[in-house]
Amino acid sequence: MPEGYRWPQNIDSIWTGADVATMRKNEQPYGLIKNGALVLSGGTLAWVGPAEELPVEIFHKADRVHTLQSGVITPGLVDCHTHLVYGGNRAKEFELRLQGVSYEEIQRRGGGIASTVRATRTASEQELFQSGSKRLQALLQEGLTTVEIKSGYGLDLETELKMLRVVGRLGQSLPVTVCPTYLGAHALPREYTASDGYIDFVCATVLPEVARLGLATAVDAFCESIAFSREQTSRVFSKAAELGLRVKLHAEQLSNQNGASLAAEYRALSADHLEYLTDQGIAAMARAKTVAVLLPGAFYCLRES
Repeated sequence: MPEGYRWPQNIDSIWTGADVATMRKNEQPYGLIKNGALVLSGGTLAWVGPAEELPVEIFHKADRVHTLQSGVITPGLVDCHTHLVYGGNRAKEFELRLQGVSYEEIQRRGGGIASTVRATRTASEQELFQSGSKRLQALLQEGLTTVEIKSGYGLDLETELKMLRVVGRLGQSLPVTVCPTYLGAHALPREYTASDGYIDFVCATVLPEVARLGLATAVDAFCESIAFSREQTSRVFSKAAELGLRVKLHAEQLSNQNGASLAAEYRALSADHLEYLTDQGIAAMARAKTVAVLLPGAFYCLRES
């Protein structure tokens, strides 16, 4: 403890009985303090350090003292890639994957994203809010304080706006910072036979409305052989930039489409999945300071190799 440290007059609470991950550079991974303690005053952290350094009289000043039963206290966790708002489920598709059917084949049979689109379009806004709340509350129990939530299961104007409104409501109703992302270029909806026509619709109709209503802070796309090409994704990103929205990208998940380098060209916040990332893509992302988001859970659930 620094010499002459002055403790605050009012102490809300003291937390002891666990290790504390401070993220400071020291000899321990994650800046870990074994048997640490936290002192809160005025709703903010006033002191973090080894519990043995806390003066006994400080405990008497605290409104509450929490003694934990081991564990680790960490900074608030961030999940920067979620699809929390959707209707239905894909339980039957897990069985198909166990039988060896590829994700691409399931998608071509009308499953995958298309299956969830059908269920999401028919779900009411309140139904989506209730199911999304349950999923988000489960994450809060695990220490989440900031979450990105994508749309992308509507693929029409009405449902995409409905999803993004739900995302906004989740941020207003729960103690969490929510970052909404418009994922219009997620898959080709059944009412379109040509992907270029759908990209025209996204750029000319939906993106401007999303920006006008302030429903999203970022724009995402799925650049993949079963989704949208590099050129089509570039059109979406150009329109997003014109509207003042940052971009993210589902890139190199099932094959190398050079999506990582495209994301870097637009100074994307992140490029996500990246199972087929190349050295060139890595270098481009590094220069652009585009964050690499790895999603091993997705690859595991899809039973890819």
